[in-house]
This record gives sequence, C-alpha cells and structure tokens, in this order.
Amino acid sequence: MACWLYEGMLLFGVVFIAGYLFGTLTQTRNAMDNRTALQVFIFLALSAYFVIFWTRGQTLAMKTWHIRLVDTRGALVTWQRALLRYVLSWVWVLPPLALAWAGELPAGAQALAFLIWVAAWAGSCGLAPQRQFWQDVVAGTRLVHYKPAEPAAKIAST
Repeated sequence: MACWLYEGMLLFGVVFIAGYLFGTLTQTRNAMDNRTALQVFIFLALSAYFVIFWTRGQTLAMKTWHIRLVDTRGALVTWQRALLRYVLSWVWVLPPLALAWAGELPAGAQALAFLIWVAAWAGSCGLAPQRQFWQDVVAGTRLVHYKPAEPAAKIAST
C-alpha cells in the first residue's frame, strides 16, 4: 500500500508534465477544451511510463520498496506483456467510472461506488493463485521481493 501511495505522488508529476506538454502543443487555453484528447494523451503518457519502467523491472516506487515485476519464469517482462498488464490494471477503476458516467449519481454515491469496487476487487485477489492481482494472473506476470546485492566496496569496509 505504501508503494501505491509513493507511486501516486510520482504519477502526479508525470500527469502534470504530460498535461503541460499537451496544453503547450495544442495551445489549449481552457481546461475543458480538447478534454477527450487530453485524457487520451495522459493515458498514453502513463502507459509509456509504466511499460518503459516495467520492462526494466521496476518503477522508482517499486525500487524503493524492493519490488520487481517479472514474468512467470522470473525473467524481465516484454513490452507486450507490460502493455497488457497496464491495460488490464484499468479494471481497478473503469467499472465505477463507467457507472458514474452512465448514471446521474451524486458525488458521494460515486465515491462510495468507487471505494466498494476497489475493496471488492482487492479482496478478490486473495482468491487468485499465489494471491496475485488479477492483471498479473492474466498477463502472466508477478511481483516479487527484490533487493539488489550491495556493492563490493561497501561489503569490504564492514
């Protein structure tokens, strides 16, 4: 959970830079202009962020918390597998967003629906083999504890 929070803080910067870049390139003056195009651009920016880092094994937050993404054999994931995992990870948020978009739910009901869905989805992961997230089961990936070996100079000085 701490890794998620840290990742969220880092993603704030990614989304900010992507939004600024989009606004500059399109000369958008009002936040509501080109809203759909901005959302697609940010979706693509986030996919690039995750796919690039996951194919190298870790995002910065994952590196801090000693978590690594590997395939079922323990090797680094391919970009296709990383992209599939990214798209599948949107199941965490798309159903409540679709419900909010389709219905005229008040903000409090939308927030409650979102929290219930995320809790149910996270709870159902306990039913998956090896208690994995469902996107990992389908994409053929898994999160493992990974701590790189310490440099030889540091070991020799102790």
